[in-house]
Amino acid sequence: MNTLETIFTRKSVRQFKNQKVDEKDIKTILKAGMSGPTCVNSKDWSFIVIDDQEVLKQMYEANGVPAKPLLECAFAILICGDYSKAFKFSKDYFAVDGSIAGQNMILAAWSLGIGSVWLGTWPQMDRVFAQSKLFDLPNDQIPHSIIAFGYPLDEIKEKEEYYDESVVHYNKW
Repeated sequence: MNTLETIFTRKSVRQFKNQKVDEKDIKTILKAGMSGPTCVNSKDWSFIVIDDQEVLKQMYEANGVPAKPLLECAFAILICGDYSKAFKFSKDYFAVDGSIAGQNMILAAWSLGIGSVWLGTWPQMDRVFAQSKLFDLPNDQIPHSIIAFGYPLDEIKEKEEYYDESVVHYNKW
């Protein structure tokens, strides 16, 4: 799949087949996440890969009903912002950097035929604290988001066109 096809056909997948994802593909997905730009090249993220069904269930319980895909996915990745590496004048850039890493991982997965869904954590502090506690994270690791991955249960139907000329402005409002 070429880059534009991957971008234009990607959809959020919330139901997954009971099928493991090859370790090589997981590494490719992580490599894609680490290939995105970060503020002053800080690489201010860290990743926890979870494929233990009991831990996935605990993550679901910590994040609540919107995180239900964690109960069926093959694995998830918790993206954390690493304050120890963050840009010292504005450490919250970790949120942008984590988002870029997450999008890269989602697109890489889709290009491999692996579905995913983004499950928000930060800035909902109850979720941030619950995930921090669950993983016993050091204080400089801030849970940003969870992405559930797996092979889609159903065949993906064609995606709608999202381009909207009404929100595009050139040179002025």
